[in-house]
Amino acid sequence: MLPAQSVIPGALATVLSKAPLTQEKVALAWRLAVGITLSRATTVRLDGYILRVQTTESAWRREIEKSAGIICRRLIPFLGKNVVRSLDVVLKQTGASPYA
Repeated sequence: MLPAQSVIPGALATVLSKAPLTQEKVALAWRLAVGITLSRATTVRLDGYILRVQTTESAWRREIEKSAGIICRRLIPFLGKNVVRSLDVVLKQTGASPYA
């Protein structure tokens, strides 16, 4: 018998890949690709083929930019190939609404 933790990611990727492309799907795929901690420190929005990422921490910005290639590859099983071609990471000003 296979452990659940080895089966669930593949099953979830299959279900997500067939769902319509919505902001909620993008946010969930982001959370699955980068983990809970980073997803809580960021806001994402798909703009064409560019995933716009906002964070209030410059350290997170540097880490995301450094890991952009890995993150884009991790998004493929959930969103599909060539849905996200690049990341645009910006610092969000405190008190400003995300992507207003």
